[in-house]
Amino acid sequence: MARMNKEVDELDKAVARIQTKVLALVFALIAGLGLFLMTVWLLIKGGQKVGVHLNLLGQYLIGYSVSWKGSIVGFCYGAFIGGIVGWAIGTIYNRIISMRR
Repeated sequence: MARMNKEVDELDKAVARIQTKVLALVFALIAGLGLFLMTVWLLIKGGQKVGVHLNLLGQYLIGYSVSWKGSIVGFCYGAFIGGIVGWAIGTIYNRIISMRR
């Protein structure tokens, strides 16, 4: 029994809580830069119909389009949505860890 308690204590020390704000910031930067770079890549690539599929995001993200202005709007939306997702993952993870202790 003492051995099992020792193993549980070691597991508690090994499993760390996630810094929720840092995870939200990282997700925000990745998502924002990802959408920004995808838009800019399509603009630089050019062609007759630029970014037909990516342009469909404008149906959900008001003001977004495959344009230079749209790349900035896309960065803001991506950062906002990525931050929410990162925060949610960190919060859920930390609550699960707290319940196990």
